[in-house]
Amino acid sequence: MSEWIGQALAAVRRGERLAMASVVGAQGSTPREIGARMLVWPDRFTGTIGGGSLERQALDQARKLLAQTARRHALQDYPLGPLLGQCCGGHVRLLVEVVDADSAGWLAQAEAQRAPYRLQAELDGEGVQRSVAPASADAPADGPRIPIPQVRRLSELMQPARPKLVIFGAGHIGQAVARAFAPLPFDLEWLASREDLRPEAGGTHAEILSEDELEACIEAAPAGCLFAIFTHSHDLDYRLTRAALAKGDFGYLGLIGSRTKRARFESRLKADGVTDAQLARLTCPIGLQSLKSKDPAVIAVGLAAELLQLTEDRGA
Repeated sequence: MSEWIGQALAAVRRGERLAMASVVGAQGSTPREIGARMLVWPDRFTGTIGGGSLERQALDQARKLLAQTARRHALQDYPLGPLLGQCCGGHVRLLVEVVDADSAGWLAQAEAQRAPYRLQAELDGEGVQRSVAPASADAPADGPRIPIPQVRRLSELMQPARPKLVIFGAGHIGQAVARAFAPLPFDLEWLASREDLRPEAGGTHAEILSEDELEACIEAAPAGCLFAIFTHSHDLDYRLTRAALAKGDFGYLGLIGSRTKRARFESRLKADGVTDAQLARLTCPIGLQSLKSKDPAVIAVGLAAELLQLTEDRGA
């Protein structure tokens, strides 16, 4: 996730001085992956690099750096078992750097990116020189096996665009899904055709449209869009499912319901000219099939896990 870029840029524009702790190397079993970050102020922090002793060490190091004026960065290796007593036992390399008014240029450039790009870091005795480069740039980085005194360059592929997810329905399932996805790395659009269940969740509100307008939203959705359908009406579910299958360029099409509902929909869809190949792209039931509970919150968690896995596999 890249929310930290906007947060850091807003902070430096307010005149604040903070530190950023980033995982720049990971070997073996580690609590977070390369790219995990924390923004650290003298009195607070946001983000996580995995918690526990590693995070406490990073917070301490970041605040010591902020208390200095001579140094602007520190690169540190943490063998989690021998040094920190964490049972995951891997090896983490952390870069801690000062972020202040001098960082506004590269932060603004990074925030403006709408396509994948590389966030570069050149290390020298003076500090860290950050820059933004095209994703296609030949950018070999010094990996975690290179001794720290020899590290001169880091390069990280950034993905600013979030997968577009459109959910249809504002009943109990829709509200649970909206709550579950609010903190996740998706560009969520929540649409519904009725207001009687007070469609809001965690400060997010569904947009109320007519059924014809909902169907038009599918037509207007960008290629690769993810759709999840759980309205109050089987007829509306059918209309939306048929429209998505006809459009065909979606990244995921999930329909709430049982295997019996799927069989009935398949029969109707085939009668409307939908092919077996098209039907094979419909996911119904949605979510993790190993979860048997029909509680809305459980369904939402199952769908979140399914879509996180899907987008992670495609981004690999």
